[in-house]
Amino acid sequence: MSATILVVEDEPAIRELVVFNLQQAGHRPVVAASAEQALALMREELPDMILLDWMLPGMSGVDFARRIKADARTREVPIIMLTARGDEQDKITGLETGADDYITKPFSPRELNARIKAVLRRRAPQVAGDMVETMGLRLDPTTHRVTVGDRPVELGPTEFRLLHFFMTHPERVHSRTQVLDQVWGNHVFVEDRTVDVHIRRLRRVLETTGHDVLIQTVRGAGYRFSAQPES
Repeated sequence: MSATILVVEDEPAIRELVVFNLQQAGHRPVVAASAEQALALMREELPDMILLDWMLPGMSGVDFARRIKADARTREVPIIMLTARGDEQDKITGLETGADDYITKPFSPRELNARIKAVLRRRAPQVAGDMVETMGLRLDPTTHRVTVGDRPVELGPTEFRLLHFFMTHPERVHSRTQVLDQVWGNHVFVEDRTVDVHIRRLRRVLETTGHDVLIQTVRGAGYRFSAQPES
């Protein structure tokens, strides 16, 4: 599991400790000492997760979380609140802002890593690093291998990311724009038809094993990955 995690924390000692533990766990930390700095960083790149201190100079962590969840571009980024405020009402307030989890300081690196892994599995399975399988088609993001039984399936890097996204988000219809944002990134400017080109390539490879039928075209809406027959 490797994720880009934005750490919004104004206390240098805590920030350095969190960053060190994230790096030890294989993640890529990005740091901000204030909510305003975090917003500027997120305009350049969306993280896979935010670790957010409640008490920040300027805009508070709660107000920052509310702002993130009110923006269509950023609302899907999961948030874990880090705070010394352990009262039940404070936890409720934090969760009601849209935070996915709430960790009270002091916390152990082991607890933090476990909470991060749990939230990523739930909210961002494409970066959780877990093996996924559908109808014998198996994708392992750790080894970057796709197999059917003992037979390897050779995919290019874009087709691999595309298949991984579909397999971790089954039974949902995704527009071309949503696929572009999730697979290419929302700061990469490519045309919608680029999605069609790569899906054709992916289907062509999967056709040899009969798994091309898993990628379904939903007319006027986009694409769906499903083991159920097309209606």
